[in-house]
Amino acid sequence: MFSKTVVFAAWVSACYAFAPMQSNSFRTKSRTNLDANTIISSTSTSLFATVANNTELLSPTFVPSSQRQSSTTVAAVPKMAQRWRKSTKQLATLGPASSTKEMIEKLFLAGADVFRLNFSHGSQEQKKELLIIIREIEEKYSHPIAILGDLQGPKLRVGEFSSETGVMLEQGQTFRLDLDEAKGDNTRVMLPHPEIIEASEVGHVLLVDDGKVKLTVIGKGDGYLDCNVDVPGKISNRKGVNTPDSVLDISPLTPKDRSDLEYMLGIGVDWVALSFVQRKEDIEEIHALIDEKLPEGSFKPAVMAKIEKPSCFLENELHDIVELCDGIMVARGDLGVECAPEDVPLLQKQIIDECRDQGKPVVVATQMLESMIESPTPTRAEASDVATAIYDGADAIMLSAESAAGKYPEESVAMQQRIINRVESDPHYRNALAQHRFQPDNTPTDAIITAAKQIATTIKAKSIVCFSLRGSTVLRAAKGRPGVPILGISPFKETARQLAISWGVYPELPQTGSYFSNIDEEELFDYDESISEEATDDFNLVLRNACRAALKKGLVTDPDDLLVVTAGIPFGTPGAANVIRVVPAAGPSCWDGQCRID
Repeated sequence: MFSKTVVFAAWVSACYAFAPMQSNSFRTKSRTNLDANTIISSTSTSLFATVANNTELLSPTFVPSSQRQSSTTVAAVPKMAQRWRKSTKQLATLGPASSTKEMIEKLFLAGADVFRLNFSHGSQEQKKELLIIIREIEEKYSHPIAILGDLQGPKLRVGEFSSETGVMLEQGQTFRLDLDEAKGDNTRVMLPHPEIIEASEVGHVLLVDDGKVKLTVIGKGDGYLDCNVDVPGKISNRKGVNTPDSVLDISPLTPKDRSDLEYMLGIGVDWVALSFVQRKEDIEEIHALIDEKLPEGSFKPAVMAKIEKPSCFLENELHDIVELCDGIMVARGDLGVECAPEDVPLLQKQIIDECRDQGKPVVVATQMLESMIESPTPTRAEASDVATAIYDGADAIMLSAESAAGKYPEESVAMQQRIINRVESDPHYRNALAQHRFQPDNTPTDAIITAAKQIATTIKAKSIVCFSLRGSTVLRAAKGRPGVPILGISPFKETARQLAISWGVYPELPQTGSYFSNIDEEELFDYDESISEEATDDFNLVLRNACRAALKKGLVTDPDDLLVVTAGIPFGTPGAANVIRVVPAAGPSCWDGQCRID
């Protein structure tokens, strides 16, 4: 039997092994060179002080009991505690204002969990350069970062006018949209999209230039639509057209999108966002194309559907779309154009509720902190908008132009994190989450996850640890919105990255292809001199590494902190979760301050 002090000594040494250091001189010594006296000696005190002053640490800095006040725990608060404490995740779009490694790293440290590459702008080669930078930052901090490639989708636009400045349409006049390639005037203009003319019926509304001009179809013929001008305004060359009343018989994937998608598959993005989703068949189409174009041996990216068309809410369409894809984005830009403004908040809640019912991650996007493009602080209305998305239970919130082209990209990300921290500390937040009842399926996995949540609440565990092959068990845990962080551990780094977008999940970046049970800890974590005990079985080794991963993330601060661990035996069975174990942070061989080595 070992005393609690020796347990503490071994646990602290594990902390050193995890901490990302500037120099190997800070690496831990082997257990044979450490004993209880060394830990509390003056030499050790100096070493702890040195580590505590290292500003590069992302994991907790531990201090000996002789230096601690009674009100503190074994671990001091990490420098980036809030960076790892939040449950709601953050997406940041990269662009001209955030294309350097220095700025991208700042955005990550400020709170960004996922970076969005918008393929509507810039070249494919530029996106690859950004991806390489993100992977370098991921490697530096040993923390999974997801990359979302966003496809542009079809752009429906009117043709050109004789006047370069466009024409002014008057209220009540008749205006024709046709297929004639002649330049337009104040009576007509080309609409080079026969599918719109075909799908439109008398009474349907067409919106031009983001709704600045509103037209209602009053007549239809072979290759043309006659419209009444309901809302007058100016129309100029190539302005966009929205069709809120029509379901168009077109693919959401243009030739450009297909080229961009194939490029994304080649460089290895983690998520693909599909624009212009109208129906479930659009999701089936992109899945089939990914399966066809995915390079041999590559990991299939997750598919995110952008909900921005009213047709998504017809009958059971939303349910079917969510069921077929891996995640959803509430794209409030086009959704706000095609739907009444007063409907958008309700639709946002409807989408979030559907995603939570099915356990799929959902992102709320567009104009969240729009004023921060030019201002270092948001409006109070914008702060409330961000807070509302969090209270609604969204997995993640996104920045677009704020981080891509604004003057204050870092401040925008930091502001979102501040709002997240404030909302999640509010008792009303937990109450709001609890109102959405988690309905488990009649499966062993859901039974285990439900029990883990209850156990974690009862024993006040610091984290639920889920071992998962493809992430399905972790997503089931996130669906229940437990009151503690979820540590997701997978043998695949691609799975860990995809989980970075999910609520409350702290994915661990492992060595690819291993569940940690068939390799040495020294190989897994690249210790100079690994600290390990004799394993009684493979599962004990897995549990010890889970404890160390929790320590690395700062999820535990004391050897007696408890973790609720779920796993599937035998390892490598997708979706299996049939084991649940309560483990102290000191390791599976310890309990109540005592450790045994068999």
